[in-house]
Amino acid sequence: MEIIKCLEKSSAVKNFNVLVLEYFEGGFYIKIKATLNNNTELYIREYSDVHVRNYSYHWQEPNQKLLIRCDNSTHHKHIETFPHHIHQGNNVLPSYQISCEEILKVIEGKI
Repeated sequence: MEIIKCLEKSSAVKNFNVLVLEYFEGGFYIKIKATLNNNTELYIREYSDVHVRNYSYHWQEPNQKLLIRCDNSTHHKHIETFPHHIHQGNNVLPSYQISCEEILKVIEGKI
């Protein structure tokens, strides 16, 4: 699976646990908790089938303070890249669809 391979090859990832992995005809659902080298945590949730991809990449401090969350939940309709967006602190910013590789590049640039 691409997400797991991405985590395995990243120099920023200390370890990770697959919390849920379900395959079904035409898709999958996965939840992962990754601990990064600076002890921050990355929570990954992705659902994908032939019609839909829902994702959330939630990066936080060990005390649960949000650093960045990229997702495509449909609650920020005013964002020009709706439904894709990034939460940084109290700000919600435009974003395009993101992958595990892309979020790890962002994180590696910050740690």
